Amino acid sequence: MALQSVLNAGEKASLERLVHDHNSKLNQGKIPQQNLGKDDFLKILITQLSYQDPTAPMEDKEFIAQMAQFSTLEQMTGMAGDFARLTEMLTNTEATSALGRSVELNVALPGNEEERVVQGVVRAVTRGASPQVLVNGTYYDWTQVSRVFEE
Repeated sequence: MALQSVLNAGEKASLERLVHDHNSKLNQGKIPQQNLGKDDFLKILITQLSYQDPTAPMEDKEFIAQMAQFSTLEQMTGMAGDFARLTEMLTNTEATSALGRSVELNVALPGNEEERVVQGVVRAVTRGASPQVLVNGTYYDWTQVSRVFEE
């Protein structure tokens, strides 16, 4: 007999509330994620191996295929980190190359959707994930630069 037919609607609602409360306590301070990472994949694989039927263990082919998927996931994760570092390095190089050159920036006006154009010479550049350029005594984000030119 299925569990649904044993519980009445009130008991089922009470059980669902208890499960929800328990899960909420377990997940306090954790941000839910939509994607599984390599650690999640490894946990699933270990759980699968731990609870497999000893009379019908996982086939070698299945295990090798899952390990290959894990290896691919790990390599892709590493490549994503490498691409992020490369992007940061290229952005920093691009911003630094504007040092001493004239730039045109699109600057949003506070409390307004309109933009104004600011022109000036880059006097300093900060480095990091979001480099900034010093133009006319004010630091602007590099993403606001629309044009670099020589006068």
